[in-house]
Amino acid sequence: MREDPAATSRVLVALTYPGIHAVWIHRLCHRMWTTSPALRPLARIFSQWSRGLTGIEIHPGAVIGRRFFIDHGMGVVIGETAEIGNDVLMYHQVTLGGRSRGRFKRHPTIGNNVLLGAGAKIIGPITIGDGTRIGANALVVKDVPPASVVTGIPANTTPGDVIA
Repeated sequence: MREDPAATSRVLVALTYPGIHAVWIHRLCHRMWTTSPALRPLARIFSQWSRGLTGIEIHPGAVIGRRFFIDHGMGVVIGETAEIGNDVLMYHQVTLGGRSRGRFKRHPTIGNNVLLGAGAKIIGPITIGDGTRIGANALVVKDVPPASVVTGIPANTTPGDVIA
């Protein structure tokens, strides 16, 4: 909420931010997903209901850390084996996607304190280091070291700051 100047109160954010609603529903679905294989179909049903409600698709198998915030979340996709650290800020149309099929790690791991700019695509079982900033519309298919700024298609590490 600190990052969003339009967020004037916690109550307003709780009532009107689809990104918050998607994360809340995901936490419930993830609990079902990890509790019992028998609950996995129900977790998938709820996650798809959430996608229809918020425009944000988060697979119930994805692992998400604390204080994860999706701002203007329409079009966000987070795959089953994705892992997201603490204090991550994600903008709209970000994809944490897989490069293959199968029952193994196929989605990205995002470190702590990472910013994912609008339209960024992070694809495959790669790692984005802590404190990294991924620019708008970047296509990232290789590991990124901590405290990097990444922009472009394909993504390149660049000096300076990035506009989400």
